[in-house]
Amino acid sequence: MDIKEINSYGKEMVECLKLKTSPVAVKLIPAGEEIPEGIKKVGETMRHCQMIDRVRRNGEEFYSLGEDQMCKGGAASMGLGTMPAKVASGEFYYKGLKHFSTSSASRRTVEMAPTLPPNSMEAVLYSPLEKASFAPDVVVLICNPKQIMLLTQAIMYKIGGRLEVSFAGKQSICSDGVVQAYRDGKIGITVGCSGSRAYTEIADEEMIIGIPVELLSDVISGLEKICLN
Repeated sequence: MDIKEINSYGKEMVECLKLKTSPVAVKLIPAGEEIPEGIKKVGETMRHCQMIDRVRRNGEEFYSLGEDQMCKGGAASMGLGTMPAKVASGEFYYKGLKHFSTSSASRRTVEMAPTLPPNSMEAVLYSPLEKASFAPDVVVLICNPKQIMLLTQAIMYKIGGRLEVSFAGKQSICSDGVVQAYRDGKIGITVGCSGSRAYTEIADEEMIIGIPVELLSDVISGLEKICLN
């Protein structure tokens, strides 16, 4: 799959789904590997969800290191550093946000979230899919439920069956949207989390889907058929 083909897929997604913002190409650079030349470093410290939201709206392409990621829990889930102790133990969500009845319930939720090994990644690249200069690992779309429905139908078009997804309303755009698709090679659909909805312009009526790049051509093929109906 070459870059021009990937870019054309981005354009087709925008046209078929009538997206108001771009699908976002995300690539994880493993520790020790070089960051591609010509891609600028993000100019400020932000959360991963903010970077996704910025790229889908503004059409920027950039990379970020662990030091550029403001949310250390989200960064750690993507292999950029280690999980903060208060997040890993469940204390942050239990005592801080008061989202759980017990610390054990909070801890179990964190432990079950998709994560990559600590310090396994060097950087994350972000770009609108329709003009990305690199081949992504995952494509993230933030869109409304009807558009998620059409994508689901496109995914099912070739082999049918049912789409099984897993989410918890925690670490949504990092763990559920990127890591789950990257690590497991499966579609991830999620509803956002308190952080991503507080610090971005994601609308109340929007959801998130992460698509492994290996499945992208089949998704586009199905989407073309679905859009013709």
